[in-house]
Amino acid sequence: ISCSSDDSSSSTDNSSSSGSTDSSSGLFIAVGASGTLLTSSDGTTWTSQTSGTSNNLRSVAYDGSSTLVAVGFSGTILTSSDGTTWTARTSGTTDDINNVSYDSSSGAFAAVGDNGTLLTSSDGSTWTDKTSGCGMTENIWDIDLSNSSIGVTVGDNGSIYTSADNGDSCTSRTSGTTVEFNELYYGNSTFVALGDNGTILSSTDGITWTARTSGTTDSLYSGTYGNSNFVAVGANGTLLTASDATASSTWTTNSTYTQDATSTTSVNTHLYGIAYGNSIWVMVGQSGNIYTTSDGTISTSMVVTSRTSGTTENLRRVFYVD
Repeated sequence: ISCSSDDSSSSTDNSSSSGSTDSSSGLFIAVGASGTLLTSSDGTTWTSQTSGTSNNLRSVAYDGSSTLVAVGFSGTILTSSDGTTWTARTSGTTDDINNVSYDSSSGAFAAVGDNGTLLTSSDGSTWTDKTSGCGMTENIWDIDLSNSSIGVTVGDNGSIYTSADNGDSCTSRTSGTTVEFNELYYGNSTFVALGDNGTILSSTDGITWTARTSGTTDSLYSGTYGNSNFVAVGANGTLLTASDATASSTWTTNSTYTQDATSTTSVNTHLYGIAYGNSIWVMVGQSGNIYTTSDGTISTSMVVTSRTSGTTENLRRVFYVD
């Protein structure tokens, strides 16, 4: 496992959970402020689940077979086998845990948080503190373990760290910026780091990073790779896409997309999370807003529809598990 971090300027993390639908059949999970946890099998109808905590929830990871892990503020760690029933686990820390990722090559979870917190677990239930060995001190916002050879984390002050030994040691990398990173993800053999002031960096190895032109100064809070598109969302309804995140200037602003006639809430709200699954995009954000696209295409001509979330809490992230 390696370390990697996920940043968020929002008060909560986005993820949703749906009723009693089993995660193996495809499930959107949204998480947010005050322990909010929602699920949906189709991205359209959302069900509130009992998380058992009032702490802000910020991230969800899935091992691909049987275990979901959700993390949040004040050392919160929860596990579930179906997205419906959640069990609190002992993290051993009171620091905020900001993100969690799963390494399929080693079969282990890793979670990162404030003050350089790094925790690892082989089952999601029992956690080992590797903070001192890794040596990170900044607030770490995201971690990505999708690349089997290296783990990457991002955080405050432009910090990027990598690890190739399951977090026993970590190496600081040069980002060329001091902004706060809010998101890190991996797709098409490319890492993408998103941050404040429209910052986008990309890397093919997690070690050497290059700044990309985003075309916006709005903070970017979340992103993902899906349907052959790199996507980023952020403040004031910002939505960016790129087919190749390694090119010098390939990000396109898609902020002129329109809402379905039945929608009543402005898309100019802050967007804190985005996920792709079941051939649709789901975006979550401020004040419980959830939006879906009519198809898998993201463009300036796409139509998005507002969905009923049943909450006014900020939704910090949304994930799709299959």
